[in-house]
Amino acid sequence: MAKSSPVAVDSDSELDYEGAGSGKQHSLFERLYTGTGGFEIVGKRKVYYGIAAVLIAIAALSMGLKGFTLGIDFAGGSRIQLPAAADVTTSKVDDVYRSVIGHDPVTTQKVGSGSSATIQLRSDTLTNEQADKLQNALFDAFHPKDASGQPNRNAISVAEISETWGGQVTHKALLALVVFVVLTMIYIAIRFERDMSIAAIGSLFFNLIVTAGIYSLVGFEVTPAAVIGLLTILGYVLYDNVVVFDKVEENTRGVLHLTKHTYAEKANLAANQTLMRSINTTVIGILPIIGMLVIAVWLLGVGTLKDLALVQLVGMIVGGYSSIFFAVPILVSIKETWGPVAEHTKRVLNRRQGGAKARVGAAAAERAGAAGRGGEVVANGAARPSSRGQNTGAPRPGARPSGKRQQRRH
Repeated sequence: MAKSSPVAVDSDSELDYEGAGSGKQHSLFERLYTGTGGFEIVGKRKVYYGIAAVLIAIAALSMGLKGFTLGIDFAGGSRIQLPAAADVTTSKVDDVYRSVIGHDPVTTQKVGSGSSATIQLRSDTLTNEQADKLQNALFDAFHPKDASGQPNRNAISVAEISETWGGQVTHKALLALVVFVVLTMIYIAIRFERDMSIAAIGSLFFNLIVTAGIYSLVGFEVTPAAVIGLLTILGYVLYDNVVVFDKVEENTRGVLHLTKHTYAEKANLAANQTLMRSINTTVIGILPIIGMLVIAVWLLGVGTLKDLALVQLVGMIVGGYSSIFFAVPILVSIKETWGPVAEHTKRVLNRRQGGAKARVGAAAAERAGAAGRGGEVVANGAARPSSRGQNTGAPRPGARPSGKRQQRRH
């Protein structure tokens, strides 16, 4: 297990705990819940930039090559609906449609469950003649029953949505999205200082692009519910960014007047302190959405809810990731590019480098002095007396007399 980083732990931090930065090993959950800088987020920002670049590239390719499957409310067309009896399946309905119209419908899905289940087809705009032929063919094939339980041709409904109306809906949805984003950017610019505003807006667009790209990749229809869900998760991203940047602002207050820690280290500590909160908020937020997907879509067959559920599920997960691993590193990169923070970072690093050189020089001088006094330098830098070249005037115990002494005796 990796050790807690002593650099990111500030002695005057409100979340200092026993053993942090002292070489003691802590488990993953301990580091998550204590939030004392055990995870190097800002220092490894190039890795997270690479992940973000890959996600954006995949999203852009999907939107550029595959595009979006616009729902009937946006693109216009015909919607055919009939009761889903036991012998009525989507594949059989597709076969009847193909035999009458000559091509497959745009989408066919089963909505609802039990006696209220229906089969819904979405197709290009049909002429009155085509709609009548399709209605007759579906009635002859399945004999759907009305509310009284009697076979009735009118149990099959055909609704036409003009392209003009769909274009108006699209225009209003895009206008609502643009207005929301602009208002959000204005609020961020007022709430935070300039660099934080840039980082928060970047996180907002990152979330928007990735969520839209995944929606395009999956191929779900873009419906008004999907647009509403997108606006909802953008509000969630804004909330998460405010929480994280509040902590960054608190930790970095007055950092330029000190030379103990850099702005990046203080921001990394703030990201660690809010990491568990972001995880908890994301998990609590997606649990009801997963319940919506499992119960409403898979069990009850309410297919219209899957558009809303998917965009919220993806958006909240990406938003929780971007607020910590994208917005904070972007902020630090901007700060360290120009301005007083960049100068302060250089000053702190130069001071540390000078202190390290001074310590190395002092240790070398101590070793050299010990060696000059006749000491032998050992591995740990200490000196011990050397027996080389020393003459004490007395023979060693058990030594034989030398030749000169023997000659004198004679």
